Amino acid sequence: MPRIPRRTLLRWGMVHCSAIGLAAAAAGSRAATAPAPLVLVVGDSLSAEYGLPRGRGWVALLEQRLQGRQPAVHVVNASISGDTTAGGRSRLPALLQQHRPTHVILELGGNDALRGLPLKTTEDNLRTMARAARAAGARVLIAGMQVPPNYGKRYGDDFAALFANVARDEQAALVPFLLAGVADGPDAERLFQADRIHPTAEAHPRILDNVWPVLQRLLAA
Repeated sequence: MPRIPRRTLLRWGMVHCSAIGLAAAAAGSRAATAPAPLVLVVGDSLSAEYGLPRGRGWVALLEQRLQGRQPAVHVVNASISGDTTAGGRSRLPALLQQHRPTHVILELGGNDALRGLPLKTTEDNLRTMARAARAAGARVLIAGMQVPPNYGKRYGDDFAALFANVARDEQAALVPFLLAGVADGPDAERLFQADRIHPTAEAHPRILDNVWPVLQRLLAA
């Protein structure tokens, strides 16, 4: 085998090291420019701590849990008591532009049912919000809701199904029923405030436990 001159070996070594350095710099640049995870919650009174001491709602509890386990993840709660899917739809573009979230939780629709709004309108609004969030580069989680039996079985089934339909069609994650274990549990009456609409502070850790595993899978994706 012919002997390779020492000068050539040195030149090859310099080229190899330069290539490694450029690759490392590129990787570092990508890491530096990657956005920090930010979860934007767009919801109604169930997420806005209606009737609760500050810091006792499930969104505040989510932020506290993330601080202990995944401190790089930030949470912005843009929920407004009384909001409908129409209100969320009108507010979302500005929220996306302002906060540039990596993840969006849509917790809206309950007030649509309380006001007797058409189911198709609620579904269209949720679908539009999910698409807008995805177009902005965010992963989407939809918090499903159910209505009491007095609304009628067909209406209740159709209302619950619209959340699953939007999640399926728009490639969003789904919490089938945000109030599972609260509204349908044996101690349901005790877990609601006097208005029988808004959960007590005691119920909100359960609500967080419904959201947590689904959100964790999104954050890890």
